[in-house]
Amino acid sequence: MMAERLVLTVTPNPALDMTWHAGRLSPGETHRVDAAQVRAGGKGLNVARVAAQQGARVLAVTTSGGATGIEFAAELESSGIPSVLVPVAAPTRRSVAIVDDRDATVLNERGQDPGADAWRALIEATVDAAASAGVLVVSGSLPPGAPDELVPVLVHIAQAHGIASIVDTSGPAMLAAARAGATVLKPNRAELAEATGLDEPLAGARTLLDGETRLVLVSLGTEGMIAVPHDGPALHARLPEVLVGNPTGAGDAAVAAASVLLAAGVEDPETLLRAAVAWSAAAVLEPLAGSISPRHAEFAERLVVTAYAPTETA
Repeated sequence: MMAERLVLTVTPNPALDMTWHAGRLSPGETHRVDAAQVRAGGKGLNVARVAAQQGARVLAVTTSGGATGIEFAAELESSGIPSVLVPVAAPTRRSVAIVDDRDATVLNERGQDPGADAWRALIEATVDAAASAGVLVVSGSLPPGAPDELVPVLVHIAQAHGIASIVDTSGPAMLAAARAGATVLKPNRAELAEATGLDEPLAGARTLLDGETRLVLVSLGTEGMIAVPHDGPALHARLPEVLVGNPTGAGDAAVAAASVLLAAGVEDPETLLRAAVAWSAAAVLEPLAGSISPRHAEFAERLVVTAYAPTETA
């Protein structure tokens, strides 16, 4: 897949990602492991990495501060991902992932509010970049104290430039993105239930489709993903088998797939769903978030896609 126009990602709460691999994690025990693998992370950065790996033009807009921010900026520069970093006083947070042969355990620092001046600078950088973008991705958590209007303002920037937007966040920010009219929303099942108060994914997704949002993609973990469009039937896609690996970047890979297609002008729900699930599955096979296995093409061919109904086990 190749997007002619820029995939622009905004990460309001970046992190210095540290990943350790352990054969088997036993709580309360001591583990001897190799040195951590360290990357500039946060969900939007992972989206940009995956999209760039697959040939898209990308630009990542985020913040950087403190000692961790120095390491964050250096790693991002060495990775070759084009970026605009807004300098802030608050230190860039850290994220720890411990991956064993069963699953991944993740500890995410909450982050700190960088302040009103930093938010203005982040918005200005987004406005400057949006003129050449084909899609605007707002991805990840917000630090405590972030302004309520931040996500809606970013969505409105996309609208003002006539481009699609995709938002992957949680809680009130997800609801705010829906009210602002984000083109695509990408919660996981837990985030959707938290935001809407509804445990059933289809019912929860439909509450987000009252305005201009065209599609909700809901990650169901090992059970695949559903696509709930504004018009038309809901679809469910999954692989016929469960993959074992590191799931920490799977959702970001799904967003990357959708963003590359949206940047190219593709909005068909089934096409977006198929790519999102295939890339998400391919991310599980990689040791670090922000990359996908070349097997994504194979996975796309083997997906099982069916109509989704609340009575289905998913």
